[in-house]
Amino acid sequence: MALLFGLLTPLQLVNDFVLRIGRWIGVVAVALMVVAILLQVFFRYVLNNALPWPDEAARFLMLWMTGLVAPSAYRQGGFVAIDMLEQALPKRAGALLGLFLLVVSLAVLIVGAQFGYKHVNSGWLFASSTLKLPLGLIGGETVKIKLAWMYMSLFVGLILLIAVNIELILRDLITLLGGGSELRPIPVAFAGAD
Repeated sequence: MALLFGLLTPLQLVNDFVLRIGRWIGVVAVALMVVAILLQVFFRYVLNNALPWPDEAARFLMLWMTGLVAPSAYRQGGFVAIDMLEQALPKRAGALLGLFLLVVSLAVLIVGAQFGYKHVNSGWLFASSTLKLPLGLIGGETVKIKLAWMYMSLFVGLILLIAVNIELILRDLITLLGGGSELRPIPVAFAGAD
């Protein structure tokens, strides 16, 4: 039991910190996404001269917001789940089923992260057609943003989901071994729609 708590405690602290930062970056990304979309609406429908970059910028921000906020939702149990069978089984059998499903989820996330890593590497070959860093403003050249920066949101999100999944597995193991009352509650990150 001490070994499990020794593994869980630092992972919980790291997840608390990293996911809090991810949520704040996600909030900023949503705000910037709204600004980009409103700017595009203004230029397209009021000035009748659409800008080339806001649509892709909004997609870029939405992908990063999703990759950084999804792990917090997963940790809170905010993903859609069909848990009727788990709840219908006796408590211990339901907990074992939940643990098994977390292990299966971990395997899927690891495979997804491997694909995500390969996808990021292919993204260094291609640049965005519309997103550019305006380094010309400071005396440099304008540089097209590589698509890898957009694709990296998937990889980073999956790595964070893996960390959360491992934390949830450790919590379930501790609960199964009778130490559930000693677990620190997962901090509430969002107000739910319950």
